[in-house]
Parts: sequence; structure tokens; C-alpha cells
Amino acid sequence: MNNPIKRTFDLLLSTIGLLTVGWVILPLAFFAFIDTGKGIFVQTRVGQFGKHFRVYKICSMESCCGAISGYGRFLRLSKLDELPQLFNILMGQMSFVGPRPDVPGYYDMLRGEDRKLLELKPGLCSRAALKYFNEEALLAKKAEPMKYNDEVIFPEKVRMNLEYYQNRSFWGDIEILIESFLRGTQIMRIDAD
Repeated sequence: MNNPIKRTFDLLLSTIGLLTVGWVILPLAFFAFIDTGKGIFVQTRVGQFGKHFRVYKICSMESCCGAISGYGRFLRLSKLDELPQLFNILMGQMSFVGPRPDVPGYYDMLRGEDRKLLELKPGLCSRAALKYFNEEALLAKKAEPMKYNDEVIFPEKVRMNLEYYQNRSFWGDIEILIESFLRGTQIMRIDAD
């Protein structure tokens, strides 16, 4: 299920991205280190065909207590914490568009038709990620956030990602990328005001 056009696009765009905005990762990680005690966060995620890989993010949680810091909240809301995933895309572990990579215990536990999602590389952007752009705020309002995630949000993400699987196209990916970029810049403008 490897699409050479998609991989070439990912390789080209991640290279351009790292050359043009990759330098931003260092100061963001430096300020994250000052704020949280750690600059880059590395975590195991489930990748294509259920293989585990290490995803990179700029740390947004305080090392001492696991709480999201003020700077971390900005990073997460603007999605700048995910810039280091350009390296994951460059290495071929991720794609620009596809289901967001999840921790073990979710996508790797899917059954039946839902397991088709494991044929896809995890992505930086997806329709499900756009719908749940501010998932943390949504979960914070729930009495039982983990239960709500497992019973409502995750099944909806699976449904949306299966829809992507069945209808994916190069131009569909471009559309998702543009929507994601516009959402990110809109959030950054609101945060700056």
C-alpha cells in the first residue's frame, strides 16, 4: 500500500519544510526545556502495519508534575509541538496526511475491516484531527475523559479515517493539508490577539 507519488511528495515537502522552518524547532525546544525541563519529547506510537516507531514532539508538559504549561498550551494549540515530526516524515515513518499516530492499545487493537487503517502510514494531518483540533479542551469538560475518548472520540476517528482510506487521493490530501494549515494559522492569530 505504498504510493510512490505520495512518498515523493512527503519526501520533497518534508525536506523543504525542514530547510525553511526546521530552524524554528531549536528555539522552540530550548524554551520548552526552560519551561518544562525537557526539550524534545519522544514516545512510542503505532505505525504502518502495526510496527512501533518513535515519534518526536516538542515537550509541552512539566517534567515535575505532568501538567501542561502555559507555553506548552500555546505549542499544542498552534500545533508547533508537532514540527519535529517532519523528521518522522522524512524517515518514511509518517506521511503528511493519514490517521494521527496513536499510542499502543488503540489502532493496533482494531478488528475486522477497521484494521485496514494499519495499511496507512500515520499522518501529521487528517480530517479527524481537524474535527478534534482542540481535543484536550473537549476532554477537559468531561467527567470521565478516558471513557469519553474510548467510547465516542476514538470510534469517530476510526470511522473518519476509514472514510479517508476508502476515498484517499492526492488532491484530497492537498485539500486536507491546506485546511490544516489554515486552521493552524487561524489559531495562532487568535492566540496572538
